[in-house]
Amino acid sequence: MKSLLRCLLAAVALLAGPALAASPLDGAGQLVVVTSEGWDSTQGRLQAWSRTDAGWQREGEAFEVALGRSGSAWGVGLHADGVASPGEPRKREGDGRSPAGVFALGTAFGYAAQADTALPWQPMHESSYCMDVPDSPYYNRIVDADTVGAEAVEGSTEPMRLDLHNEGDVRYQQGFVILHNPRNVPGQGSCIFAHLWRRQGEPTAGCTAMTAAHMQGLLAWLEPDRQPRFVLLPRAAYRQLQAQWQLPALDDTRGARQ
Repeated sequence: MKSLLRCLLAAVALLAGPALAASPLDGAGQLVVVTSEGWDSTQGRLQAWSRTDAGWQREGEAFEVALGRSGSAWGVGLHADGVASPGEPRKREGDGRSPAGVFALGTAFGYAAQADTALPWQPMHESSYCMDVPDSPYYNRIVDADTVGAEAVEGSTEPMRLDLHNEGDVRYQQGFVILHNPRNVPGQGSCIFAHLWRRQGEPTAGCTAMTAAHMQGLLAWLEPDRQPRFVLLPRAAYRQLQAQWQLPALDDTRGARQ
C-alpha cells in the first residue's frame, strides 16, 4: 500500500510539473528597482518600493540612472543560475555591463567619516581599493593598502578615493555595494556599486549611477533590518519574471519616459 501511495504521489508531481522556485525577494521589505529598455541600454529608471500588508508600495518618484557603457547582463546574486534565456548576455569581468538580477546590499561607503544612513558605513581612504584583478586573493573586495600591503593592490583600476586619484572625481563620494558575485568567483565581475554620476547620464563601467540628491535620499531611506534588495532588469525580462518573483507591477506610462 505504501509503495502504491508513493507511486501515485510521484505521478501527481510529474503531472503538476516542477515546483516554482522560491522568490529571491522572500523576506525583503524594501526594493530598489531599476528597469531599462533592453540589454544594451545604458540608461535606466529607478523606483524604490516598500512592502506593506497590501503589497508593494511606491516610495517617492522614479528617477533616471546611468548603467554600464555596454548595457546590462545576467549577474550572480540571489536569483537562480538558470533564469537566463538563450542568447541573453552573462556578466563577465571588464565587459562594461551592469549585473542584472536580484542582489543583496553590502556596506555604504564614501569620502566622509559618516553619512545619514542606517546601512553599515565604510569611510574610504586614499589607500582604499576595490580589487578587480581576477587572480588576486582579494578579488571583488574593498581593501586598504595600509593593511594588506601596497603589492596586494597592484593592478587594481578601482581606487575608492577617486577625488584624490582622479582630479576631484565625485563618483564615489557616496554609494553602496551591490552584492554581485558574492562568492568572489574570478572573472564573473567585481566592484559593483550604486554611486554618483560624474556628468548627467554618463554610462559607467558596470555600476548604477545617479545624482547626489537621489543617492542621499536612498541612503537615508534604506534599513538593513528590512533586508533591502537591488533589482535590475530590462523591461521584457521583468515582465516575464514578475509573477514568479513577486515583483511590483510595472507602470508602462512611467516606463515610456525612459
